[in-house]
Amino acid sequence: MRAVALVCSLSPSPSASSSELLAGQVLAEWEKLGVEVESVRVADHDVKPGVAIDMGEGDAWPALREKVLAADILLLATPIWLGHPSSICQRVLERLNAESSESDDQGRPLTYGKVAAVAVVGNEDGAHKVSADTFQGLNDVGFTLAPGAVTYWVGEAMQGTDYQDLDGTPDAVADTTRTLAANTVHLARLLRDAPYPSASS
Repeated sequence: MRAVALVCSLSPSPSASSSELLAGQVLAEWEKLGVEVESVRVADHDVKPGVAIDMGEGDAWPALREKVLAADILLLATPIWLGHPSSICQRVLERLNAESSESDDQGRPLTYGKVAAVAVVGNEDGAHKVSADTFQGLNDVGFTLAPGAVTYWVGEAMQGTDYQDLDGTPDAVADTTRTLAANTVHLARLLRDAPYPSASS
């Protein structure tokens, strides 16, 4: 079982990132369940705008796409900006849209049978809206969502505290992260053993 996190912070490495911190906590829970994990900071790569699998010379998306297709579980980790997922998260969803025209030898999209989850951080409200928007995009392109497929933290409105500034992980966030990890792995194992029917079924 493999999982990849695409961290959609607007800041490239090595800048500190609350999104990467929360994603790392999800990955740590998956590792406890025997999952092989990898994290990628998308801002470190030149992902071109567009809705094709490959946007030409210099486009980093094809290599990231291979990581997504090799994984059983995808985590999108995003900050909240102006009440929305980050522009990088939106770009990832736009690039994933190309999967709607790709299929296996039974006519199923290559993302069928893969499970997705979301991690959201911000110092204003909006985690439910961001997860709803992201869930819809992921489901549209073929990913399956488990119950409790989001973990999030938002700070007090109009304050400047970030998730990475906290002294420790709040119990509610830790509990939600564990639930996300357990449910996504359970669902991914079920789908691996019982794939969706072919397009002609």
